[in-house]
Amino acid sequence: MRILDDVSVTDVNGFKAAGIAAGVKKSGKKDMMLLYSEVEAVSAAAFTTNRVKAAPILVNMENINNAVTRAIVVCSGNANACTGEQGLADAKAMTERVAEKLGLDSKEVLVQSTGVIGVNLPMDKIIPGIDNLVENLTDDGGVDAAVAIMTTDLIKKEFGVEVEIGGKPVKIIGMAKGSGMIHPNMATMLSFVVTDANIEKELLQKAFKEIVNDSYNMISVDGDTSTNDMACVIANGLAGNKKISEENEDYNKFKMALQEVNEALAKKIAEDGEGATKFLEVEVLGAKSKEDARLISKSVITSNLTKCAFFGADANWGRILCAMGYSGGFFEVDKVKIELQAKGMNLVVAEAGRGIGFDEEYAKQLLLHKF
Repeated sequence: MRILDDVSVTDVNGFKAAGIAAGVKKSGKKDMMLLYSEVEAVSAAAFTTNRVKAAPILVNMENINNAVTRAIVVCSGNANACTGEQGLADAKAMTERVAEKLGLDSKEVLVQSTGVIGVNLPMDKIIPGIDNLVENLTDDGGVDAAVAIMTTDLIKKEFGVEVEIGGKPVKIIGMAKGSGMIHPNMATMLSFVVTDANIEKELLQKAFKEIVNDSYNMISVDGDTSTNDMACVIANGLAGNKKISEENEDYNKFKMALQEVNEALAKKIAEDGEGATKFLEVEVLGAKSKEDARLISKSVITSNLTKCAFFGADANWGRILCAMGYSGGFFEVDKVKIELQAKGMNLVVAEAGRGIGFDEEYAKQLLLHKF
C-alpha cells in the first residue's frame, strides 16, 4: 500500500467534481459541491444516530439502498435540519435536479447539507447552483469540491492510498469536513471516499460499517453528535480488478486500505477541532477484547477532565484511570500501566494501578507538545 501525495477525489479513475460559490454563504466562499462517477458505481454509507436527523439524511437513508449510485451533491452554510416537510422536499428537489441535468435516476444521487440548523434552504440559489456545478464538472475539480464542503474548518481534509488488488492498482481517496460538533456515533462531520475498486455492494457495506466504528466513531472534539453526520464510499470498478465477491485476500487488502484512508480523515477532523491546541490519541494494549479496548479508549478521549489536564500540561493520570473505570470496558486495575508519549518523549506515570515517582517538569514539557 502506498500513500499518495497531494491528492483529490478526482485523481480516481472515472470521477469528476466541481466546487462553486452559489451564494448560500454570505461570505462569498465556495459553498456547493458535486461529485460524479462517469460509470455506474456501488456505494455504502453510515449516518448519524441522533434521533433528530436532517432532511438530506432521511433522503440518503433511502437512496443508499439503490443498486447504483452516481453522484453526491452538497451545500455548505445551511444544514437543512429541523426544516419539516419543506426541508425534505428541498433535499429531494436537489437530487432530482442533479438527476435531470446528468440523465440519471434521482435515487442514484446522494445529497448533503452542512451549516446552520433550522433555516430553509435558499432554493433560488441552490437550483441554479446545481446547474452551474454540472456545467463545471472536470477531471481536476476535486480540490474545489473539498474546499466547498468546509464550514468552520481551518483546513481542507484529503487523503488517499494506492494498493494492488488482483494485479491491478486500485486507488482509494477521500475528502472530509468537520471541526465542531464532533462526537460521531454514525458530528458536524461529512466524509466522502471514492475508489475505482471492483467490489460487490454488500461487501462494501460490510467493510465500511466496521471501518466507521474504528475510525469516525472513535474521535471526539466537543461531545456533540450532529443531525447531519454522514460518511460514505463509492466504488466504480474502473481499476479492472476481478470483482471482490467474497471475504478473501483481495477483500482483506481492500478493507485495510479503506481503513487507512478513513482513519487518516478521522484524525484530520480531530486535529482541526474548534479551539483545539493538541491532538490526543489513546492506545489500549492488552485488553481482553476489541470491544473492551474500544470502550476504554473512547471513554478516555471523551473525558473533559482528561482534556483539561492535557490542555494545562498537567500529568494528572488519575483522570485517565477514572475515565477507564466508568467506561464499561473490562480491565484489572492492579495491572494498569499508564504511559504518556509525545514526539521523541515518553514517561510512565502509573504502574500496577498506582502512581509512581516521576519528573513532573519533564512531564510538563512532554505535555506542552502540540501532538
